[in-house]
Amino acid sequence: MARRIALPHFGLRRLRLVSGSVLFTFVATHLACHALANISLAATDWAFWFHGVVWADRPGQIVLYAALLTHFLLGIWGVYQRPRLGWTIGGVLQVVLGLSIPLLLASHVIGTRGGAWMFGIVQGYPQVLTTLWIDRPDLGVIQFFAVLVAWVHGCLGLYFWLRLRPFFARWSAVLLACAVVLPVVSLLGYFQGGQAVMARNQDPAWRRAYPPADAAMTARSAAVRDGVLGGVGGLVLLALGGRGVRRWREWRGASVRMTYPGGRVVRVPRGLSVLEASVLAGIPHAHVCAGRGRCSTCRVRVIGAAGALPPAGAAERAVLARVHAEADVRLACQVRPGGDVSVVPLLSPHISVQDLQRRVPVQRGEERFIVVMVVDMRASTAMAEARLPFDAVFVIDRFVDAVGRAVTAAGGRPNQFTGDGVFALFGLNGGPEEACRQAMGALAGIGQNIEALGERLGFGVGVHCGMAVVGEIAFDGRRIFTALGDPANVASRLEGLCKRFGCEAVVSDEVCVRSGLDVAGLPRETAELAGRVGRLEVRLIQRVAG
Repeated sequence: MARRIALPHFGLRRLRLVSGSVLFTFVATHLACHALANISLAATDWAFWFHGVVWADRPGQIVLYAALLTHFLLGIWGVYQRPRLGWTIGGVLQVVLGLSIPLLLASHVIGTRGGAWMFGIVQGYPQVLTTLWIDRPDLGVIQFFAVLVAWVHGCLGLYFWLRLRPFFARWSAVLLACAVVLPVVSLLGYFQGGQAVMARNQDPAWRRAYPPADAAMTARSAAVRDGVLGGVGGLVLLALGGRGVRRWREWRGASVRMTYPGGRVVRVPRGLSVLEASVLAGIPHAHVCAGRGRCSTCRVRVIGAAGALPPAGAAERAVLARVHAEADVRLACQVRPGGDVSVVPLLSPHISVQDLQRRVPVQRGEERFIVVMVVDMRASTAMAEARLPFDAVFVIDRFVDAVGRAVTAAGGRPNQFTGDGVFALFGLNGGPEEACRQAMGALAGIGQNIEALGERLGFGVGVHCGMAVVGEIAFDGRRIFTALGDPANVASRLEGLCKRFGCEAVVSDEVCVRSGLDVAGLPRETAELAGRVGRLEVRLIQRVAG
């Protein structure tokens, strides 16, 4: 049986995040120093002096090189440990760029920091530029690509970390602009500094101040560089070889059966995760974060798995706690059954990053108290017959927009648009009393917005409250958030009673009472609804006015 080495993933994730943040900060400040060469060499030389005060002193060096070593070793571990479904195009690009950074930067780092350690030579910015532009232009080209590779790798890591955050959609354009502008301005500064050094190189006094490196020092630095490159290459090959051996042992070992809804059974090697089993079997299964255990979209309810599941790790427990998951819910990308299990995916397989950024309060079915409002435009069919089709659509569009804006402003959620009607929900983020007050406030807003259209359009509104199941239903990749239950059915029937009572809104008495508003002046009626046992007390609003 193939066994995986169990490491504290939550700790490793934090280590990767902290070490990557340190390195990204170093690269960003390094690029900012290069950008000052657009002003003058003296400005950049001063900036790098200050940069060295932070990073070149002993505490800064310890933090920087510890972060570099930690991040690189975690990258090697990721190559070995990452599940096969994690190899997305972006993920592969990030890993390849990350592993190539030591290869590209080895000569530069050893030539600058290594020179200070081995020979006690501290190079200023003009001397570094002289080496890269005059003495070793080949290293200058490598350094150019090294900067781009390091920056793109860091930005990809930042993107994968932040893209699931709700604020990312609002700030993505700003972050992208910064990600593009900083390296461009930096490389322009690097070019300007190189041109200035090449012009000053014609002065013999300048050349005497910045002579070429000694041959013996160059040879020793090259030997150290070759040792570093050999070690990096060896670790990469070791990780890839270990990955192949682990896969081979998994497929030679025992297998487990996983049963999915509908009775489909998948048999996979023991040691694979539920999500890997879904992907291998071609079963659609959500995994926005590519199986890294961050997004919770792959979560499943596990049935009949007594003794077959290993306990959840710290990382999995933290994600499940964030979504308030029940005890029998696990992350499919993290759980690796040791025996036969039945699993039920809980989210639509077509969920996307944009859906996560919206942070819909409820994704799957959940019972809660809500207020349902149904709004329907009157005489829309007659209007369509009397007007040109474009004019009719324009009027209906303005009506639906007026209703939607009023619902949103009151704190509700316009949920469905059915031609000339609107289905709205209140109470997704608050208690019953607040939901009822929001619905009553939305009524006033609807009247005000429709009056502002310039022509009085007839409409009817039905409002009712109660416990309902709210959640998402999906078909062929299209997902709809809706409410099922008595409040929705009753609200629809109350809207139909507006014609019978000759009013614009029929609101159940319970909504009025829970709202805490003074409704003593509103006419009260007892309504009998088709298909519903018992009669319902309602309030009539003859004219919904702002």
